[in-house]
Amino acid sequence: MQISSTARLCIAGQAPGARVHASGKPFTDPSGDRLRDWMAIDEADFYDPAKLAIVPMGFCFPGNDAKGGDLPPRRECALQWHEQIFRAMPKIELVLTIGQYAQKWHLEKEQRAKTLTETVQNWEEIFTVTRSPRILPLPHPSWRNSGWLKKRK
Repeated sequence: MQISSTARLCIAGQAPGARVHASGKPFTDPSGDRLRDWMAIDEADFYDPAKLAIVPMGFCFPGNDAKGGDLPPRRECALQWHEQIFRAMPKIELVLTIGQYAQKWHLEKEQRAKTLTETVQNWEEIFTVTRSPRILPLPHPSWRNSGWLKKRK
C-alpha cells in the first residue's frame, strides 16, 4: 500500500501476490511491469507517493486456490479501512480499478456489467460519469490474463 495526501492518481488493486507480499512493495512482479508499461510510467514516478497512491482491496496475500491462482482479497480490509484511507487522500482525481474486486467496490452497481470483460469494454461510459474521483476500470495485468488481453487488443 502507498498512500499520500498529495497524490492525484490511485491504483485500486486486488491484493498482493506472494512475491509482492514478501517484498512489502506493491506491484514488484511481472504484473507491475505490465501495468507500468500500460501507464507509460517509470518506476520512480510509480513509487512516488506524492504522485501516485496504491490501495489494494486486501492488504495481505490471501493464499492460493486449488488451481494455483490467488484467492480473493479478504473482505475485512476494505470494510475496515478503505473509507478512512480515501478520506486521507483528498486530491485523488482518478482511480484505476484493477480487476473485479476493486471494480465492485468503487463502481456503482448500475455501472458494473455482468462480467469484468463487459465492465472494461464500457470504460468510456464509466470514465465520463461526472463524479470525483473519476474511475477507469482495467483488467488485472497478471500473466494469467495474457490470453484475455490478446483477444481484446
